[in-house]
Amino acid sequence: MFWLSSRSLRLRENFLLTTSGTTIEQGRLRWRCRRGTRELDKLLDGWLTERFPGADADQRAAFAELLDSPDPDLWDWLTGNTRPEDARFARIVDEIRAKHRV
Repeated sequence: MFWLSSRSLRLRENFLLTTSGTTIEQGRLRWRCRRGTRELDKLLDGWLTERFPGADADQRAAFAELLDSPDPDLWDWLTGNTRPEDARFARIVDEIRAKHRV
């Protein structure tokens, strides 16, 4: 019989797949992409769906941190009104804006 401790399960949970083929980490980020405005939801979820699977660990961490930003800042960055000071955020924002021609 094989037992998994809760600690070992937490360490491996990012590698577990859901029934839709995404990782648990992606599922959690997808929930965090839901911002309350359809426009922000679509832009952020689009990057998560298209770019996240091929992103390196630094980009993934930057995206997770980007989602901690307040909605007004995200809106201003994604519409081009202002630019994020963090270069990692700016790279993701530029990719989103280029993809969606914002």
